Amino acid sequence: MPRLEMPPADAMSPEQAEVCAEAMAGPRGKVPAPMIAWVRNPELARRGQKVGELLRFGTTLEPRLSELAILMCGRHWTSHHEWTAHKAIALSAGLAPETIAAIAARRVPQLPDERHRAVHEVSRMLLARGRVPDAVYAHGVEHLGERGMVELVGILGYYCWVSLTLNAFELGLPAAVAPELQDPDFPQIA
Repeated sequence: MPRLEMPPADAMSPEQAEVCAEAMAGPRGKVPAPMIAWVRNPELARRGQKVGELLRFGTTLEPRLSELAILMCGRHWTSHHEWTAHKAIALSAGLAPETIAAIAARRVPQLPDERHRAVHEVSRMLLARGRVPDAVYAHGVEHLGERGMVELVGILGYYCWVSLTLNAFELGLPAAVAPELQDPDFPQIA
């Protein structure tokens, strides 16, 4: 059960209602789940959802690559809601089901090209170690460019924040529990 609910429309402050309307008017067409928490600080919600809008819809990384990075974050944090939402988007964007299954199982997937491998390896290293070794960084710049690398790090940082928000406030649960994200360190959410 979620720890926070979206405030009812008649209980929202004018600032809360305004930021929710802005999100609904954007490319998502809805209020993203983490805003259920963020709306407690309307300016945080406004800026957060705008950064997310840019990183999801306005980078040089094609959707398949962005979704690969987002799934890496969702798996890293065992964020069931994030995983469930972005697994569907990743499949629609053309990410192979076998790639998604490998990420869920914490295995290195077979990837179709160097751009995919660069996103996966940079994501894996940054999430696991908080750093990117020189060779991985050089491979990323070679195949994604400097701008693409900056955008990838932005996507990873943003979706870590999203995953942590969803996990802390148990947003989207239990409906979005992803059975493929078994984590032996934490009991299954029921």
